[in-house]
Amino acid sequence: MHSQPEITPANWAMVATLGLVWGATFLFIELALRGITPFWLAAGRIGFAALLAVAVWQLRGGKLFLTEDTAWGALALSGLFNSAVPFMLLSWGQQSVTSGFAGVSMASGALIMLPLAHVFVPGERITPRRLIGMVVGFVGVTVLLGGQAFASSGDPLEPFGRLACIGAATCYAISSVLMRRLPPIDPFGLAALALVFGSLLVIPAAVVVEGLPPLPDAETLFIVALLGLIPTAGANMLRILVIRSAGPVFMSLVSYQVPMWSVLLGILVLGEPFRVTLLLAMGLILLGVLISQWGALQRLFRRGTTPSS
Repeated sequence: MHSQPEITPANWAMVATLGLVWGATFLFIELALRGITPFWLAAGRIGFAALLAVAVWQLRGGKLFLTEDTAWGALALSGLFNSAVPFMLLSWGQQSVTSGFAGVSMASGALIMLPLAHVFVPGERITPRRLIGMVVGFVGVTVLLGGQAFASSGDPLEPFGRLACIGAATCYAISSVLMRRLPPIDPFGLAALALVFGSLLVIPAAVVVEGLPPLPDAETLFIVALLGLIPTAGANMLRILVIRSAGPVFMSLVSYQVPMWSVLLGILVLGEPFRVTLLLAMGLILLGVLISQWGALQRLFRRGTTPSS
């Protein structure tokens, strides 16, 4: 059984890194989609990430379950819900919804996580403070994305696209819960096999939906490799370390950071216009994190100011 997770400075650093990395990912996905189709982009980045992760895992000894307890079914499901299924749902859904709604749907993952963790993860109870903090953070994301958050795209498939985007956020929440509940397991093996199981689904799906893979140009191949290396293989490893040590609810805070970093990088890198509401939105998002994690922050600073023995 898991007790209430102890959140360390390293956990905070990893969550902040994930927010920045995944926030920047949207820029590279837009560039990659100029030279490759959506499903093959997902298949390419997951397949390349799986090869890298398996190589690293084998170099480290190739251990998996660290005790006699095994859970192959949960491991396979967590791999499917970790990358392949949400990537495909998002790729399909974003063709008929606004980018603002896609961002809000990803942020909703933190709210979806609360009841799942409450029921299935010991030590992750819903408290009034945690719920208020998550809601405040979600409001911050909707302010950040503005009117486009719930504006209609006019596409006849939009209702189904919206369901697909919310389904993707739900997949990430389910995956996090499954990973937290696994018995003692090598995190590198977990990261590798999660990507392998994802590849086994997404590559055949890409063939069925989009036919044989296109032959992208060198620039597109480089971007796909970069997406496989950093936001897929590397970030997947960090995500698993956070879930296994600090718990899935703490990990879900990343979903509030991603839209914030995406907007900030759009302003800094692409020259998109700055809006004053950005400051209000960032304030609400940070306030939500502060409220929901107040106990963890108190313990962190108390430990940091305690004299060493």
